[in-house]
Amino acid sequence: MGYPVDTPVQTAHDSIFPEDSANAVLLGRIDAGEGPTPVLIRNGEIFDLSGVAPTVSDLMNRLEPGQIPEGKSIGRVADWDLKPTWAGGQAVAPGRAKLLTPIDLQCIKAAGVTFAVSALERVIEERARGDAGKALEIRQALSSRVGTDLRLVKPGSENAARLKEALIADGLWSQYLEVAIGPDAEVFTKGPTLSAMGWGVEIGVRADSHWNNPEPEVVILCDGQGRARGATLGNDVNLRDFEGRSALLLSKAKDNNASCAIGPFVRLFDETFTMDHVREAVVHLNVTGEDGFVLDGKSTMSEISRDPLDLVGQTLNKNHQYPDGFALFLGTLFAPVEDRDAPGRGFTHKTGDIVTVSSPRLGSLVNKVVPCHEAAPWTFGLTELMRNLARRGLLNG
Repeated sequence: MGYPVDTPVQTAHDSIFPEDSANAVLLGRIDAGEGPTPVLIRNGEIFDLSGVAPTVSDLMNRLEPGQIPEGKSIGRVADWDLKPTWAGGQAVAPGRAKLLTPIDLQCIKAAGVTFAVSALERVIEERARGDAGKALEIRQALSSRVGTDLRLVKPGSENAARLKEALIADGLWSQYLEVAIGPDAEVFTKGPTLSAMGWGVEIGVRADSHWNNPEPEVVILCDGQGRARGATLGNDVNLRDFEGRSALLLSKAKDNNASCAIGPFVRLFDETFTMDHVREAVVHLNVTGEDGFVLDGKSTMSEISRDPLDLVGQTLNKNHQYPDGFALFLGTLFAPVEDRDAPGRGFTHKTGDIVTVSSPRLGSLVNKVVPCHEAAPWTFGLTELMRNLARRGLLNG
């Protein structure tokens, strides 16, 4: 039986599609056996866009904002049979096509420490040196000292400079606070091009990490000119113990096999969905473990310290270009501190956790946690993609 637009998938309160999907223009990718194919979903109908552009990246660069491509109709959403890989496959009917992450050649970028609470948690990680127990004591002391001030300070402002001087005098300054309230945002490369996972597949956490968590975020899709074209959901899986030992371990904390999830679809900006909707979005997180543990939380975008367009501008500018475009994680307010096992140990993932990141206008991204080395190996890179598109005759013109 297929899942119509309003039928919940995986959890009782979430659907893979936006709640107003009848008005949404959704951009995605599927593989019907021949290879990755960009598709558009509008008014419940699915259109193959490979005849317009072979990749999502090329499509965004060819079309002007607001322009809707005309593709070949290949069916209705109501006919899809969407199932996660751990629930019997991850395919859609007819054609048994797999649903892929909605980005391809774009660079995967991420903005860090864009919320005050996130800034505090990074300082806590740094001072605890990866010790979740010690983090509890530091969290209580630090939050009471600077939490309120940080929420009211605009990054790069005179007030931010004065707060920095006060924190230095108190011995509380940190490199994380520098990017939280200083003029320059932290923007890093989350993972290589084509490495992201999509909806309904397993995501990876390193087996040698003992303190880690999901990071539910809004992801902005930008074209090669740096224009924001749409938004989707992401899970910036993070190893708190690795980054806590040293900020120089950021790459090990962030970039691992299957450690980045983006999807299920990019909702293109139009008259029904604008950047203001992103600024007002609430991103929900649910983690349900095989041990019966349930974690619920949310990240409210209205509390972000830096505007999404400021973060986009700090990513692509005269100092750095991305001709194939980029997908930018905007950061998260959510940092789970609830104890899962022993008191004071905080939250960490366990194998089998089902992670749902959702937002009413963007739908729901669902993944299952496994150790990185047990996740499906990444074998389909740029060279293989080019060969695939050439075999299909999609690189002409």
